[in-house]
Amino acid sequence: MTRRRQIYEGKAKILFEGPEPGTIIQFFKDDATAFNAQKRGTIEGKGVLNNRISEYLMTRLGAIGIPTHFIRRLNMREQLVRQVEIIPIEVVVRNIAAGQICERLGIEEGTQLPRSIVEFYYKNDELNDPLIAEEHITAFGWAAPPELDEIISLTIRINDYLCGLFMGVGIQLVDFKLEFGRVWDNEMLRILLADEISPDNCRLWDAKTGEKMDKDRFRRDLGGLSEAYQEVANRFGLMQEIEEVPDNVVDLKAAKSKDKKSDTTKPDGTKPDNTKDES
Repeated sequence: MTRRRQIYEGKAKILFEGPEPGTIIQFFKDDATAFNAQKRGTIEGKGVLNNRISEYLMTRLGAIGIPTHFIRRLNMREQLVRQVEIIPIEVVVRNIAAGQICERLGIEEGTQLPRSIVEFYYKNDELNDPLIAEEHITAFGWAAPPELDEIISLTIRINDYLCGLFMGVGIQLVDFKLEFGRVWDNEMLRILLADEISPDNCRLWDAKTGEKMDKDRFRRDLGGLSEAYQEVANRFGLMQEIEEVPDNVVDLKAAKSKDKKSDTTKPDGTKPDNTKDES
């Protein structure tokens, strides 16, 4: 069996060279991070759930004409995607006040915003992914004006569709993060939706109870993260072939501290890796 060449490892996924030129295999990990990787853990089965949910949402978006990098799911943890040049911008859509916007503007969490708000963040972990304006994007050449117009147009369409799709299964799409990339297609440069769409980068609340069904359960130590992700998958009719995924969260930072206290004979302890968050 030929060993695949790893291209990149991020906080939630590993990218491998694909079987054909212009393709990549995207592997979904069980790692969980929050607060720009200051909090880290492992949730068994999270990668399986995110792979399946993202496949479903990308497929549904593709069916309404949204160009995406998704090609097909390969197995429980991997999917084949088109290789794109990632635009170093994170696009965050806010429908209900939660997270950073509450902290920045003093808005109570759960406030219905007058209209959906699109924000941009410079994708740079070392700078903690700062909030930026459209002028920064075009002035620094991260995206040309026509590309930015296309990104905004696609983002609005995606939000409109996903809000209805989630509400159809009793879930409010509070906010979410998108990433886009460039690809040459028949000598034409196209903008594609990339990365993933899952409870890792969406805030999802039960429409009746307001219960959180996303990574905020990890961020805020609420527990039950895998059950929440499983419920999202179940409401879309997914994952019947998968046994129930256990909610086994391991705080890697605490575990490392514990190891240092209990075992002084092994100074070569390993360190876990990093990720960004937070919309």
